[in-house]
Amino acid sequence: MLGIRRRLATLSHLVRPLALAFVGCAILALGIGYVLTHLYRTLVLPEVFFYLTLQFVPQVWRGVFFLVVGVATLSAGIWTLSDKVVIPLDTQPQTNELLLDYRRTDRPPRLAVLSGGPGMLVLASLGRTVETMTCITPVQDPVEYYYRASSLFNFEKVVFVVPTPQPMQVTFVLDNGVRVKPSDRVPHDEHYADRYVVDVQLDSVVPLSDVLVTRATIDAITNADAIVMGPGSLFESIIPDLLIPAVREALSSSKAKKIYICSIMTEPGLTSGFTVADHIRQIVRYGGFAPDYVLVNAQRVDPDVQRIYAAAHQAPVYLAPEEYEETVVQALDRSTGSDVMVEGSVVVEADLATAVIQLTASLEDPGKSRTVRVLRHDPDKVAAAITSILRRGR
Repeated sequence: MLGIRRRLATLSHLVRPLALAFVGCAILALGIGYVLTHLYRTLVLPEVFFYLTLQFVPQVWRGVFFLVVGVATLSAGIWTLSDKVVIPLDTQPQTNELLLDYRRTDRPPRLAVLSGGPGMLVLASLGRTVETMTCITPVQDPVEYYYRASSLFNFEKVVFVVPTPQPMQVTFVLDNGVRVKPSDRVPHDEHYADRYVVDVQLDSVVPLSDVLVTRATIDAITNADAIVMGPGSLFESIIPDLLIPAVREALSSSKAKKIYICSIMTEPGLTSGFTVADHIRQIVRYGGFAPDYVLVNAQRVDPDVQRIYAAAHQAPVYLAPEEYEETVVQALDRSTGSDVMVEGSVVVEADLATAVIQLTASLEDPGKSRTVRVLRHDPDKVAAAITSILRRGR
């Protein structure tokens, strides 16, 4: 009962207009009644009107029936209206009001995640604030790897599912025509350092349209309030699942917010020379949709750190001014940077990375090791940025 009272309380600003509308409907009904009475007395109407107006029922019961139906219809209309939020435009009486439809957020959001192992570990902290977080693993990876990795941490409300009953092999076609696989560890091979992927293919013995997809994958996408792609390798962790027709169709038809977390750095042999717009274009190409939001790291890379990445044939993935489209979207949450439209997506620049110390080979003497600072997606910063987007209206 308390829930009903709270819901109807949302109509407090509409008591007067609703009362006027009710009086107007009552007067209108009286007018229609007089007109119909006159028509019945002066015209010979078709027999169907005899049944439509329930003339075969005693007049008293006819009145009772129409009163009950009228009250039920009016109550249904008021109940439906109570699921809207009414925001007065100012505090003056008798002012116009802005009526917005909205979805009640009585429960935490449900998330579906498409990413690789490291990316899922970054997002794992979101499990504390969501109803469920279903991580859909890359189609070429065995799910056992993810459960072994997750066993090292105390993940809450996080489950891992495979998109297909059996892993499928993925083939990359590079810009020089060479065909490679993720197992070839292309980003670590100097021969492919300046190459990039021009096509991604699934190796299947049956037509892709006949590939079986797990029910858990489709349910996770269908029931999700938000679908997060990344962080992780664009071509190794995200694109492969988009090649499965059933998954692609479920993602395209989903009403959930689709959020892509762009890589901090380019990947040698995979995304060399790629910009933010290039990353988005690949999702549009293989997924058939543009993400609603794209999170891009706005933190500038220190010269020393950038030198280390340059030696590994990597460069920061920044948002170039020439990629901006005309439409500029004002950020609703100032914890993030400016928002712009790029390739149909709202690009949000925010501080998403943190520097960590990593042991690596010396640039001067590869036989020796040294500690260097590298950039990684920060779990807390990424979680805060995603939470900020989830609070936005669509």
